[in-house]
Amino acid sequence: MTENPVSVSQALTLERPVVSPRRLILPLALAQFICSFAGSNMNVMINDISDDLDTTVKGVQTTITLFLLIMAILMIPCSKLTDRWGRKRCFTWGLTLYGIGAVLSALSPGLGVLILGNSVLEGVGTALLIPPVYILATLWFTDFNSRAWAFGVISGLGGIGAAAGPLIGGIITTGISWRAAFIFQALVIVTIILLSRRLVDPLPPDPKRPFDAIGAILSGIGMFCVVFGILQAGSNNLLFAVFLVIGAAFLGWFFLYIRARERAGKEALLSTGLFKNRTCNLALVTQNIQWLVLMGTSFVVSVFLQTVRGYNAIQTGVIFTAATVGILVSSLAAERLAKKYPPKSLIVGGFVVTLAGIGLLLGLVYVSTRNVAFVPGLLLIGLGLGGMLTPSVNVVQSSFPEQLQGEISGLSRSVSNLGSSFGTAIAGTILVSVVATGNRAYTWAMVAVAVFGLIGLGAALLLPGKPERQVG
Repeated sequence: MTENPVSVSQALTLERPVVSPRRLILPLALAQFICSFAGSNMNVMINDISDDLDTTVKGVQTTITLFLLIMAILMIPCSKLTDRWGRKRCFTWGLTLYGIGAVLSALSPGLGVLILGNSVLEGVGTALLIPPVYILATLWFTDFNSRAWAFGVISGLGGIGAAAGPLIGGIITTGISWRAAFIFQALVIVTIILLSRRLVDPLPPDPKRPFDAIGAILSGIGMFCVVFGILQAGSNNLLFAVFLVIGAAFLGWFFLYIRARERAGKEALLSTGLFKNRTCNLALVTQNIQWLVLMGTSFVVSVFLQTVRGYNAIQTGVIFTAATVGILVSSLAAERLAKKYPPKSLIVGGFVVTLAGIGLLLGLVYVSTRNVAFVPGLLLIGLGLGGMLTPSVNVVQSSFPEQLQGEISGLSRSVSNLGSSFGTAIAGTILVSVVATGNRAYTWAMVAVAVFGLIGLGAALLLPGKPERQVG
C-alpha cells in the first residue's frame, strides 16, 4: 500500500487540533445524525408523499432503499478518496452536495425529482461525508476507551437520528408539510458546515494516491443488483433471480479482480487483508444486522400503522419515541459500559434485548389495537441497539492501524448502510407483497427481521473476549 509522505506519528504530532477533540466531535455527530435521520424520517410520510406525488408505497420504498443503497455502493470508493483529497475537504463537499439534494427534494414536483434529490444527491453526499467522520474520530482519539466515548456520541446520535426520524418527520409533516422535513435537513447541514470550520485533518492529503475506478464499478454494480433484485421479490420473481445472480457474479468478479491487482503490486479499491481479521469480520456482520433490524423495524411498523391502523404521520412518529429514548439512554452510557464490560458482552446482550423487543412487537399486535402496545417492544429494541452500536464500531475501527483507517472506515460504513438497505428492501418487500396483507404481512416481515437478529446474535457469540489488533 502506498503511504503518505509524512508518517502517521509525525502527522498526529504536527496537526493535532488546537482545541480539545471532544469539543470538535459535535459536527461529526450531527452529520451522522442527519444522515441516519434521512434514512428513516420518510417512513412516516408515505401516505403524504404518495398522495402529493401520485405514487405508491412501493415508489416511496424504492426511494428510501435507493438512498441507502447509493450510500453503501459509494462508501468504500469515497473512503479511498479521503486519502487523495483530504478528510475535511470530503466532509465539506459531502455536506454541500447533501444540502443541494435536500432543497431539490423539498421542491420536487414528482417521484423522479425526489429520487434525484433524495436518493442520488443526498446519497452521494452522505457517502462523501460519513467516512471522514469515523476516520477523524479514530485519529483524534488514540486509546480504546476514549474512542468508545467518541463512537458512543457519533453512533448514538446516528441511532437517535434513525429512531427519532419518524417522530421529527411526523411532527413536521403534520404541522407543516413533508417538504418542510427536507428544509429541516438543509438547515441542519448549514449548521454543521458552520460548526466544522475549526476541524483539523491530522493527515495531509496525497493527491498522487492511485484510485481503483474499475474496482469501484464492479463492487457498485454487484451491490446494486443484489438489492434491486430483492426489491423485485414478490412482484417479479424472474427479475429477482436474474438480478441476484448478476449481483453475485459481479461481486465475485470484484473479489478476484482486487486479489489479482494486489498480487501485481498495485493498490486495490479494498485490501483483501482487511478480511483476514476474524474479529473484525464478525463485528462487521453484527454492524450490518444491527442497522438491518433498526431500519427494517422502522419501515415495517411505520407502514403497518399508516396503511392498516390508519394512523397519521405524527401519531406514527410519537410511537417511535420509545425507540428513540431507548437508544439515547444506552448510547449515553456507552463510555461507562465500555469500561466495565468487554465489547462481546455488550453486543451479545444488545442482540438478546433487541430480539426480546421484536418478540413483543410480534405478540402484542394481536392482543391490542392501542398505540401503547408498540411501546415496550420499540423501547427494548432501542435499548438493545443503542447498547451495541458503539462496541461494534469500536471493535472494527480499533482492529487496524492508522494507515488503514480510510479503508476500514469505508468498509464499515458500507456494510452498515448495506444493512439499512437490506432492512428496508427485505422487510419492506415482504410487507407490501401480494403474499399476505394486514396483520399477516406485518407478522411475516417482523419474523424475517427476527431471523436476521438471530444470525447477528450467533456472530456476536463467536467474537473473542478480547479484540485482536492487526498491526500491519
